[in-house]
Amino acid sequence: MGRGRQKAKATRVARDLKYSNTEMDLERLSKELHGEVSPEQNENDDDPFAEGNYIARA
Repeated sequence: MGRGRQKAKATRVARDLKYSNTEMDLERLSKELHGEVSPEQNENDDDPFAEGNYIARA
């Protein structure tokens, strides 16, 4: 992909993020950034294929 197309795509993505009306949970984001996430939320966010979480097939 050329630089012009790449820049146009980045601009479009940035504009979509800026003007989107999605609701953000700022309290949860703040807790996550400060390392205050509860263990039950961590279990829901685990990637089964991340390093150390691999489940071997039988």
